Amino acid sequence: MLYDFKKLKDEVKGVEEWLKKEFLSIRTGMASPALLDGVLVEVYGQKMPINQMASVNIEDARSLRISPWDKGQTKEIEKAILVSDLGVSVTADDKGVRVSFPELTADRRTLLLKTAKSKMEDAKVSLRGIRDVIWNEIQAREKLGGMGEDDKFRLKDEMQKTIDEGNKNLEATLAKKEKEVSL
Repeated sequence: MLYDFKKLKDEVKGVEEWLKKEFLSIRTGMASPALLDGVLVEVYGQKMPINQMASVNIEDARSLRISPWDKGQTKEIEKAILVSDLGVSVTADDKGVRVSFPELTADRRTLLLKTAKSKMEDAKVSLRGIRDVIWNEIQAREKLGGMGEDDKFRLKDEMQKTIDEGNKNLEATLAKKEKEVSL
């Protein structure tokens, strides 16, 4: 085998997963526990993600219920969410913390779409960087005499097919997020 594209495929998959994770943090009008994944709470002298110290459940279409395992941490969770500036309202009660998602305005939707497209462009730049690294490896192998010029260009075509498929998957992910934000 002239070149193993497993590394390329793994890296393309990694970029796709990164974009999906980034899109989870872009809030739509629907309640999503994934929005809180990046929120860290100061507990016992260290920072912890909310999902490691409480259960997070969808209460209704536009609210989440956070039930801390240690009720004494309710205020810390409330404070961490407020500080994270997610654009949600937070209220603490005897059951835990309730996170409410306001309706999205047209301006906010436009801003969210712009953010999504920016993250998409970052992902495409990453793919181009990966492609350049692999292409340089293929060219170096040819110079060392490990393959002929025909093989080099055949491998380049195969590499480009993988990158094109990755770009297509990124576009599909963006289209899904755009539809979600526009609802």
